[in-house]
Amino acid sequence: MEHVDFVRGGVNTAAVRTVVLASADAELRTRLKRSLSELRWNVYEASGGAEAMAQMEDVRPAVLLMDSWLPDLEASEFAGQVSMMYPSVELIGMNGVVEGGAKSPRHHELLHALREVQGGATTDTAAWNAAPVSVPAIIRTVAVVARSTETRREAVDDVRVTTLLPEMVGSSEPMRELAELIRLVAPRSSTVLIEGETGTGKEVVAQAIYRLSDRVSKPFVVLNCAAIPEALLEAELFGHTRGAFTGAVQSRTGRIEAAHGGTLFLDEIGEMPLALQAKMLRFLEYGELQRVGDNETMRVDVRVVAATHQPLEQRAEEKSFRLDLYHRLAVFPVEVPPLRARMEDVPALAEHILAQLGQKAPRKRIAAAALDRLQEHYWPGNVRELMHVLERAAILSADRMEIGPDEIRYRRATR
Repeated sequence: MEHVDFVRGGVNTAAVRTVVLASADAELRTRLKRSLSELRWNVYEASGGAEAMAQMEDVRPAVLLMDSWLPDLEASEFAGQVSMMYPSVELIGMNGVVEGGAKSPRHHELLHALREVQGGATTDTAAWNAAPVSVPAIIRTVAVVARSTETRREAVDDVRVTTLLPEMVGSSEPMRELAELIRLVAPRSSTVLIEGETGTGKEVVAQAIYRLSDRVSKPFVVLNCAAIPEALLEAELFGHTRGAFTGAVQSRTGRIEAAHGGTLFLDEIGEMPLALQAKMLRFLEYGELQRVGDNETMRVDVRVVAATHQPLEQRAEEKSFRLDLYHRLAVFPVEVPPLRARMEDVPALAEHILAQLGQKAPRKRIAAAALDRLQEHYWPGNVRELMHVLERAAILSADRMEIGPDEIRYRRATR
């Protein structure tokens, strides 16, 4: 096998001799790791896209070697995200250069090297990518690109390019920062506390965290703590046995147990009664729950994402929320910006909302003067208020296909 030097110009380049292997095939990863380690590469394994993203955040590899199928993320979408977030990382498919990855000047060189070591049987890219996996070919290819990878690392600053997520609309700096936080925390198992005003889209953030996590194939269970009467909330969360209370004619699985292996989203966590907060704290600390009316405990594996529009730290000082529960929830706090802090996103949001409304009725356009009027408002109700204003405007515009400034009407503060 070809040997790759570690020292160039007297500078240790071990940092660029790092590769992440992303494949659900454990046997293939083992074979590749053994062979690449012999070439003095630092090898990190990942069984899926979310795990690979977490590995890349930690080690910043020179090469991402990925399979054409990943169990948790669509491979081409994952490759596109990687190429945008880590522009200096070389993406290599198990049977060729990933089409959605970085299109570096050595793209053709990589493909040529793969064909050469595989015998040069075909010049058709689709047929090539369908060829059987050859571990020696992959290893040789990684070695071939080592020198050009090293050169590129010296020429390109390792700067993260943050891209927005599909769930998010707008490209303002606050939204870019939010997307960055979501990408960082999603692959972890850390508890997340999403804070923000009413109507900012906290549940959308929770769904994005879930989609990018390695729990995406498991349940995403939602519970609004403010929507359930206090007397029933404990049973709703933890479940109950038959006869545990009046009306409990049969046993019932709680929301926590239903989310086993997945994610539990607790909306409006600030509305949880103090008596129940102690039981919730124990669950978060030990991963155990006890059904109402049952003496036995059970262990569950659940990632908790909570959301609130209330200042929980201040409420803890006022003794209306447990401080220890707040700290346990806020392992990774995420602040969703109010709409007034990202007014440059209003045009994109308006188009997105009108497109959604256009699925059930004729699609309306918005006049420039109407858009100006939208951008003059303070938006105390945030994105939810914008949705209601535009829905009202679409109705007021009647048969006209364009919404004018006269149709942009806000609710009066007083009657």
